[in-house]
Amino acid sequence: MSKFRELKEVAYRSNMRLPELDLVLFTFGNASVVDRDREVFAIKPSGVPYDEMSPDDIVIVDFDAKVVEGNMRPSSDTETHAVLYREWENIGGIVHTHSTYGTAWAQTQQDVPIMGTTHADHLTVDIPCTQPMSDEMIKGDYEEQTGYQIIEAFKDRGLSYEEVEMILVGNHAPFTWGKTAEKAVYNSAVLEEVAKMAYISLQIRPDAPRLKDTLIEKHWQRKHGDDAYYGQEN
Repeated sequence: MSKFRELKEVAYRSNMRLPELDLVLFTFGNASVVDRDREVFAIKPSGVPYDEMSPDDIVIVDFDAKVVEGNMRPSSDTETHAVLYREWENIGGIVHTHSTYGTAWAQTQQDVPIMGTTHADHLTVDIPCTQPMSDEMIKGDYEEQTGYQIIEAFKDRGLSYEEVEMILVGNHAPFTWGKTAEKAVYNSAVLEEVAKMAYISLQIRPDAPRLKDTLIEKHWQRKHGDDAYYGQEN
């Protein structure tokens, strides 16, 4: 039996949540989960339909994206995941999708503006979109460079990856992450829903205003602040 059995099970369940939430089509997208102590992560095999996949198909790779265990090739996005795990030590799971609304915003090279309280419940800023990748990066190790494209976007904007757990890669699609794989999946669903709401809002009213700062602060603080009161006490 695999010594990574539990890790594979978590990765499998995380990947299977993506079609359940209508975040992927066919073989699009992938989810991974990390084991920091063993410096490996588990990720979906490349090009395998979700309904044909089993936990045994999940591939274990190290932080250099080298296969440690598995009979299949890992996701083509494995090197992107590896960069993020190496650079951002406090994330436990990563999700990449080509969900419709999130990807549509990425294709326009625009941030998703913070327009309502649903967005503010999760972020105090727009969902960032990276600049298009340079020709030099595209001609290099493309998937690895995608990881650095994300890292650099956060540095340039002065954002914290622990506070903003999602991004649109310009002309590509969304990536999300979290302290756990479950949170990364949750963030992927939130990104898609907020992107959809923003799109519809701008169709109804093209000059719709951004959410005012007092409401952003209120909704963020009531869920995440020192005196948060959303939900039940532990």
